[in-house]
Amino acid sequence: MQAIGIVGAGQMGCGIAQVCAVAGLYVVLNDISEEAVQRGIDRISASLERMVAKDRMSATEASTALACIKPGVALSGLAACDFVIEAATENVQIKQDILRQLDAVTQPGAIIATNTSSVSITKLAAVLANPARFIGMHFFNPVPVMKLIEVIRGIQTSDVTAEATVALARRVGKTAIDVKNSPGFAVNRILVPMINEAVFVLHEGLASTEEIDEGMKLGANHPIGPLALADLIGLDTLLAIMEVLHRDFNDPKYRPAPLLREMVDAGYLGRKSGRGFYTY
Repeated sequence: MQAIGIVGAGQMGCGIAQVCAVAGLYVVLNDISEEAVQRGIDRISASLERMVAKDRMSATEASTALACIKPGVALSGLAACDFVIEAATENVQIKQDILRQLDAVTQPGAIIATNTSSVSITKLAAVLANPARFIGMHFFNPVPVMKLIEVIRGIQTSDVTAEATVALARRVGKTAIDVKNSPGFAVNRILVPMINEAVFVLHEGLASTEEIDEGMKLGANHPIGPLALADLIGLDTLLAIMEVLHRDFNDPKYRPAPLLREMVDAGYLGRKSGRGFYTY
């Protein structure tokens, strides 16, 4: 496996492209426009420069990694890739449309993965002619730092696909855990309701933003407080996951906090918008 296609040059797609390139893989970074792809490459370049500044890699290693990433706008440009990872927005219809197109342009033996944080792998796999080659590969943000990947099989996923996905995870320096297909998978099913509860605590006035975060850091030994983590993940992403959990489990314990919904409506999405529970 040498050529990796990444569909989506947003925060997650760029992070995935970066770790693949640093591992010496050839990467085609795809998005809907040349401008979007260039913004993604600029984001990766800035991330690599920060790593050089922190002595985590040499300038030569950074430039070599950046040279491994090539831009692409047409999905047909992924035809030569051995492994393609879809990292588009968390919208089922958009993902299904991309996957249908990938099914038509990729090699029959290429593996297609999705970086979804909540959508059913079985449901997404069903749009492919050969769903056995499809799998969930859930990276965590920020991708260059976080060591975990959840590998999620749909009911159709073959052993060969799963084994190749675990091998890729190891190749890019990550640890893979095998997770069954279920709403929110494992980590987000635990993590996101915890963050949602922190938003309820804030909304009810039990403690301030800073006090909630300090309490969880000092009282639960978390490296970052839940509200600061919410800003890092993106409040819109958290709301989308809570809505999936609420809908698919049909359990009121997964009801999104009204304050979370209101902040998303206001465009207060966290770090990416400059304002969330904190101001950036």
